[in-house]
Parts: sequence; structure tokens; C-alpha cells
Amino acid sequence: MSGVSDVVASRAEAAALDVPPLVVLEGLAPWVPGSGEISVRRIGDGHSNETFRVDRGDGCWILRRPPRPPVPPSAHDVRREHALLSALHALGARVPRPVVLCDDERAIGAPFFLMELVDGVVVLDRLPPAFDDPAGCRAVCEQFVDGLVELHAIDWRGSALERIGRPHGYLERQLRRWQSQWEHNRTRPLPALEEVARRLAADPPVTRETTVVHGDYKLNNILFSTTAPVRRLATIDWELATLGDPLADLGFLLATYVAPGDVVDPVLGFSAATGGEGGLSRAQLVERYAAGSGRSVARAEWYECLALWKLAVLFEGSWKRHLAGTTVDPFFVLLEEGVPRLAERALALSDRGGV
Repeated sequence: MSGVSDVVASRAEAAALDVPPLVVLEGLAPWVPGSGEISVRRIGDGHSNETFRVDRGDGCWILRRPPRPPVPPSAHDVRREHALLSALHALGARVPRPVVLCDDERAIGAPFFLMELVDGVVVLDRLPPAFDDPAGCRAVCEQFVDGLVELHAIDWRGSALERIGRPHGYLERQLRRWQSQWEHNRTRPLPALEEVARRLAADPPVTRETTVVHGDYKLNNILFSTTAPVRRLATIDWELATLGDPLADLGFLLATYVAPGDVVDPVLGFSAATGGEGGLSRAQLVERYAAGSGRSVARAEWYECLALWKLAVLFEGSWKRHLAGTTVDPFFVLLEEGVPRLAERALALSDRGGV
């Protein structure tokens, strides 16, 4: 056997592959509740941690594991993501319930965890038929921002969340960490990206408050109801979460949001449905967040620029994986031109916003 397969039945099949699989059913079976045959299929975009749906009998779960190597140091830590979800679920946050963590890499080739399946829908290029109209589009946008306000209101002090990060120095650590990631991920010179890094480090804002920070708060990480009225069911993909400056999440929301009138960038248009009639502008998103949270948003452009820079660094790592031949994701082909384009967009924003 040769080539690339995501799911194989046995360890013998896995050993015969040129590239290791992502799931080995023989190793997975003891960790899945119930008995009987297991079926596994990939869901989501697979651009970061890998996500699969696991079915056995009447039960359904979601499996999360790291991508194939090369993986940057400290990235894609599913053990930490499991601990985060457990702590957030205990506090009543809208997250899937974790079920089991497997720390033994011999099972499927990497650590992984299972969580409950939330019966919702991810909004991508179209709204669900039940609320595919201007009012529904506006409601999705409003709930998207309100979810961030709700997240940042979680009282993490005295809980297990105290162990996920440090309450001081978040922005400085972000700048150091992602600069280190750039050194690891870099496959080519990108002067625009390096200039953005210099500008960000030259004048970071002062963090006024520490909250739980999702780190990847974009619309396709929200599960909505499939029926009207629009209901936000859960936030997913917590691998980058920590304690830090809440406005970093607002900046990420703005960087990845598609507003009415936007030209959709194929590497950033995660959920283009908000660009239709009824969608909010970025200014309206910022105003709603400020009103709901009571926080100053005076330097929102700096945080949006930070998010674009981080995305470019992250995607350069994905491009490196593509060059290494460890992924067949067609999205990664777009990153040859997409990462430099992100760098130029960040540089242009830093010019406009005085970063």
C-alpha cells in the first residue's frame, strides 16, 4: 500500500502507507463508548487540528487530533484543548461536552479527544434555509458579536481556567510567540509581514482587562440552530484559547469577517454569508461589542492587524506542510499567493490605522 489515507482499519495498514493516517480504527475502538462497528468521516476544513465525526450504534461524537507533522512547537495541543473545554463546560459556557481524552499516541498515531456532537450548523456561504433572509442575516451577525461579549464575561477566577494562561503580559507574549512561529514556519522572505511585525511590536496597546480569549473567533467556529429563530448553540475549536486581552478576539473577528460589499479573499472568506443583505458592517460590529461589553475599542485596528499577521504566520506553516507533502488539502495550494496577500493586507491596514 502507498499514498495518503486519512482513515485505515488496522495498524498493519497504517504501517504500509507512505504517509501515516490520521485515524486507525483498531486503536480507536477501545476509546469509543458502546460496542459494534465504528464509522469515521472527516468534517470541517482540516486546516488546523483535524476533526472527524465518529458513529457507533446510536452514539455520535467528534474526534479532534493534531495534523500530520511538521507541527510547530507548542501548537495543536489537544490535551490542553480538552482541559479547556472541560473547564468551560463546568462553568456553563456554550461549548461541546468533552467525553474522553486519549494520551497514548500508539492508539491512532497521536493524542486525541472525543466530545459530544452538537446538532447545529456552521454558517458558510449561505444561511440555513430557515432564516435565509435579511432579518436572519442580521440576527446571525448580532449573535456572533454577542457570543464574544458572553465569552469575555465568563468569571474564570477561582476555576480550572486559571491554569490555562497567565493574566499579565498577554500581548507581549503573543508578539514573541508568533514571531517564533514565523521563524519556524517561514519558507520564503516576506518583507511586508516582517514590517508589520516591527510596527506591532513598536507600539502595543495597554491591556486593561484579562478575560478568557478564544484566539480563533470566526463565524465558522460557531454552531447555530437549523431552525428559526436564530440561536447560537456552541463555540468550537478552542486550541488557541488562553487568558488575555479580550480585544484580541475582536480583532480576529474583524479580520476574518465578510461584510456587505467585501471582495471575498479565498483564504479569509471562511463564512461569506454575512456579506449579503442584512449583514452588519465592521463598524456596526465594533459598536455592538463596545455597547455590550462596556469596553473601549479605540485601537481596534491594531488588534485587527495583529490578527492578520498571526493568520499569515499560521498559514505559512500550513504552506510548509503542503510543501512537505503531508497534506492533500486543496486549500493549502492557495497559500502560495494567499500568505503574501495577507501580509500586504496587514501592511495596508497598519498604514490606515496608524499601527
